[in-house]
Amino acid sequence: MSVDVTPFELPLARPLSTARGDIEARRGFVVRGSVGDESGVGEATPLPGWTESYDDCRRALDIVDDLGAALSSTVLDDAPAARHAVSLALFDARARGEGVSLARFLAGPEGRVSDAVPVNATVGDASEDETADAVEDAVASGYDCVKLKVGVGGVERDVERLVAARDASSEATLRVDANGAWTTEEATRFVEGVSGRGVDLAYVEQPLAPEDVEGHAAFRAECPFDVAVDETLGRKSVDEVLAADAADVLVVKPMALGGPGRTLAVAEQAREAGVESVVTTTIDAAVARVGALHVAAALVDPPACGLATGDLLKRDLAPDPTPVIDGEMRVPEGPGLAGEAFAALGLDG
Repeated sequence: MSVDVTPFELPLARPLSTARGDIEARRGFVVRGSVGDESGVGEATPLPGWTESYDDCRRALDIVDDLGAALSSTVLDDAPAARHAVSLALFDARARGEGVSLARFLAGPEGRVSDAVPVNATVGDASEDETADAVEDAVASGYDCVKLKVGVGGVERDVERLVAARDASSEATLRVDANGAWTTEEATRFVEGVSGRGVDLAYVEQPLAPEDVEGHAAFRAECPFDVAVDETLGRKSVDEVLAADAADVLVVKPMALGGPGRTLAVAEQAREAGVESVVTTTIDAAVARVGALHVAAALVDPPACGLATGDLLKRDLAPDPTPVIDGEMRVPEGPGLAGEAFAALGLDG
């Protein structure tokens, strides 16, 4: 059984600023392998800080010559992006062999699978007027849920931006994401400020530093809104987060967690603890985005997920088989990931 690995580099539509510097392109690998007579495709798009490095991902994939054997061993334990690609390719092939979509394969024959998954729009740091305009545009495009980035320009400025966002739409569900930028005092001032102005939020995402699980737990106990953690899952185990009662919502990234199977396992563990899961990407290319969509579809009643990230890329691996329409993404019927949408990928590896 051969496994083909094909590198790719996709420029971003706009450079993305991160704590590790600006990102101008996403580099990764298309992985294609076979299970019996069926071929499956996966994607590894590493993002340091969340996954292994590009070079470490390449080295991990270089030793894979059998999809199933690689997942059954420990060779990919320290390379979640590589493991994601291998597991996605394996599950794609197995789903094709059964003649079902990846979501149906993941959920099992008796599981409930969504035909479409609602997704959120994202509004970056901007002025009050620009924020209001962006929310209006998102709602006009059919989005019911909007996530606003906060934590860049000061607490009072962010409060005014949220007031402007709520004035722009009284119906949209609003979330905020601080990316760990606040101290506890700043996070408290923010939630008191917006609640005092009559602004309701679905949740506050990653208000504090990722390592501060106990801080999140203490903040959550006093916060009038739900609290979500994202970056924390890259530093701490799910067990630690749940044991500390640190979150109402887990933001789960299949690329960072090591594949669709592991992501569903985390979501199920969270659900049993009364914690919701929101599926998002790490600015992935089309194969991984569609894979994440299937993961979300296999959840019970998925909330709006952070999958509308394709427009962050200037070009993609393939035409997007699941564009956002009226604030949701239709789940491909299969077989596998998306029928023949990715049939040519990875054949020149």
